[in-house]
Amino acid sequence: MSKSSTHSSSRSVFGRLIRSWTGGSSLFVLVLLISLAILVNLGVIGFDPIAQTPSDRLLAPNITYLMGTDQFGRDIFSRVLSGVGSTARISVVAVLIAAVFGTLIGLVGGFYRGVADIVGTGFTNILFAFPPLLLALTLASVLDRNWFTIAMAIGVVYIPIFARVTRGPVLSLREIEFVRAARSTGMSSIGIMFKHVLPNIYSIAIIQIALSLSWAVLTEAALSFLGLGSPPPSPSLGSMIYEARTLVLIAPWTLYAPGVIIVVFVAALNLLGDSLRNILDPRSKEGQ
Repeated sequence: MSKSSTHSSSRSVFGRLIRSWTGGSSLFVLVLLISLAILVNLGVIGFDPIAQTPSDRLLAPNITYLMGTDQFGRDIFSRVLSGVGSTARISVVAVLIAAVFGTLIGLVGGFYRGVADIVGTGFTNILFAFPPLLLALTLASVLDRNWFTIAMAIGVVYIPIFARVTRGPVLSLREIEFVRAARSTGMSSIGIMFKHVLPNIYSIAIIQIALSLSWAVLTEAALSFLGLGSPPPSPSLGSMIYEARTLVLIAPWTLYAPGVIIVVFVAALNLLGDSLRNILDPRSKEGQ
């Protein structure tokens, strides 16, 4: 596959994505959330997410504080968007870790079979035996608490998913004519894997990455809710919901704001993943 054809295919996918209602709207929401999070973290808009103003505690949403304030007088709008930035960073790194290692395990096991496949399948089966949240909780609790170790804990949980969705297509591709032709020319197995097999499964990986991002967001929020997310005073959507439990009757906006943002964030990622699947999967109606 030439570079020009790859770039043309990428432009075609992006063009079809933004022209579709679900793809375009979900992409707009995600870009808007991330852009606002960057502006808040740069101090361009909003307030300092960790600055406390006791005189403004538990204020309802108003012109100054768009989402109100919490029990310490902190601006919820700024904290929510800062939490979005933190969650996005952790989720993206976690999914990239899972995608890289999971794809390599599935690629090598499916292509070489034998011992490599047995070891890779056994490893993924062991990880699959643990409930995802329980495994993430265990890993997060034994590692030092910072955003990267949290991303690692979440990433390990989703490695088996990428390994399985990669292994199946590779088992079929290794028997196709162009792979046999490459072998007959004397090309090494590693060269065949990365030059001929891997480019033919990139669409599967992209779809899985988009769908896994929403799971990673929910997992990060769950860890933060249970006290194993980003350490304070860094804002986190899950920890904000936990802190708002006792305030829901007197200041419901402290709970609704992070809760609604999580729903919107996850829904946008799911819609983006579905749109990419419709475009890249030749078996779907929209992708034909």
